[in-house]
Amino acid sequence: YKKKVCLAGKNVGDGYPTYIIAEAGINHNGKLRTAHELIAGAAAAGADAIKFQTYITEKRTPKDSPIFKILKSCELPFAAFKELKQHALEKKITFFSTPFDQESLAYLESIKCPFYKIASFDLTHRLLLNAVASKKKPVILSVGMSNAAEIQKAVRCLERGTKEVVLLHCITAYPTQEMDSNLSVIYSLRTQFKKYVIGQSDHTNDITVPLYAIAAGARLIEKHFKTTPDMDCVDGSVSIDTRQMRQLVHEARRLESILGRPDLEMRMVEKQFAWLRRF
Repeated sequence: YKKKVCLAGKNVGDGYPTYIIAEAGINHNGKLRTAHELIAGAAAAGADAIKFQTYITEKRTPKDSPIFKILKSCELPFAAFKELKQHALEKKITFFSTPFDQESLAYLESIKCPFYKIASFDLTHRLLLNAVASKKKPVILSVGMSNAAEIQKAVRCLERGTKEVVLLHCITAYPTQEMDSNLSVIYSLRTQFKKYVIGQSDHTNDITVPLYAIAAGARLIEKHFKTTPDMDCVDGSVSIDTRQMRQLVHEARRLESILGRPDLEMRMVEKQFAWLRRF
């Protein structure tokens, strides 16, 4: 097992437990108290990390964009993220965030964000890629809407600062129907980008597809998260609640046990029947 990255002290890659990220994103609706509740819920469910989005709306999208008002209403002040990071530390879950502009990145760096996520929308945003690479920390990159050449260009940018890159198969549709998940892309990514850990960012509204993704070779799962089934939040249609997140973690560990190790050798449970072999 050679391919791995280290995310806040945990190894991620072939031969290690699947790293599971609760994507809080902007499901807090701009309310700091709700953001704290998301941290507590994700920690209670057993997720490895919780991810937020850090941005200045005016730098993220034009004012005439149909999502401007939504993003503005969900924008948290920079200082909130320091508070959230401390809460995550207390709950023993890793905090990190997706920066959408250089000011946001600079703030996250000032509070020692351990690694960064780049959204599919920014895979071709060279200025942001170069800025994130300059921090010389692990990077998780979603590759929705992109072809192999675009992914390779993005990776080359990131490699100027870090060799620890995770590529996430992602279908940029909210929500994504199971039949549109195209999990076979995971095999393609593992074949074409052999140096990198491959994972999946899921936009279905259940845990079935992420579990299949693990079986297909995803070593990191990012899943949108809300605390309760009836929570009113921006990404509610693609989010799972605390009970489902707990189930996802449990089933992932069960699946890892079933998959076992890929070594071609006689297994311990087989040795009692070794006498049946013919020579």
